[in-house]
Amino acid sequence: MAQTATRANPISDLMYDWLTVLQSKAEGLHAYEKYLQDAEKENSQECVELFRRLQEQDTQMVEEIRDHMHKMMHGAGHDKMINEDDGR
Repeated sequence: MAQTATRANPISDLMYDWLTVLQSKAEGLHAYEKYLQDAEKENSQECVELFRRLQEQDTQMVEEIRDHMHKMMHGAGHDKMINEDDGR
């Protein structure tokens, strides 16, 4: 059963999941910089292009996740996530 936000833990399981995904994607974006340098050092244009495409796609996903989380925190689900056990 999914855990909802409580006073003891103000972050629901679902919000925690999104935070974890966002962190993972952000770390990946940082790593692509190193991978691009490695590919450039090896003069592998095909690898450079693929890493850049992956970086662009993940950047778009990070932006989409960020926007979705913003809606979750400030949208209709906000009161349920924060005040579920608050009696409100």
